[in-house]
Amino acid sequence: MKYLIAGLGNIGEEYKNTRHNVGFMVLDAATAASGISFTDRRYGLVAEMRHKNAQMILLKPSTLMNRSGNAVRYWMQKENIPPENLLVVTDDIAIPTGSIRLRAKGSPGGHNGLASISEVLGTDDYARLRVGIGDDFPRGRQVDYVLGEWTEGELTVLTRRLPLAVDFILSFVTAGCELTMTAFNKAGKKPGDDSTEGGKDR
Repeated sequence: MKYLIAGLGNIGEEYKNTRHNVGFMVLDAATAASGISFTDRRYGLVAEMRHKNAQMILLKPSTLMNRSGNAVRYWMQKENIPPENLLVVTDDIAIPTGSIRLRAKGSPGGHNGLASISEVLGTDDYARLRVGIGDDFPRGRQVDYVLGEWTEGELTVLTRRLPLAVDFILSFVTAGCELTMTAFNKAGKKPGDDSTEGGKDR
């Protein structure tokens, strides 16, 4: 089976360490753990990765966030990947920093990258792995916050959680969305509890 794993973010050094780029960070963690690297391809940086019987196309769109749908659609069509085999990794201000939740579908919730994907694909019916970045910003300063750089404390929490995010992805491509949500979402809600690292509660 072939899957497209699209991590959302913005290309460029000025965005590298920003909260909005957490999707890129998760995919970087996945490739680093597997000893593979990204190459510059059409519409983004792409890496190919295998896990058991699953073949994954990892995509970091180069279109900037609000045109992510163009890159996702191109690679889905090029690799003949159906919507049910698409997983989008994205930042989410609605959950605490370091929390991780998988959803089978849902509205964009004001996220420009998800909105672009939903518009281009004509559906919200695709899985998304939501990585919390918190909402510690004054009213009206959301854009500054998501495009701002991580604090040292936030980065410490996030770095500790990246292996769990990779486990979510590997489970998604082998066990499917529903079983992965059942097995991992509870662990994903506990960013301060190291006992949940690596997947299921122990």
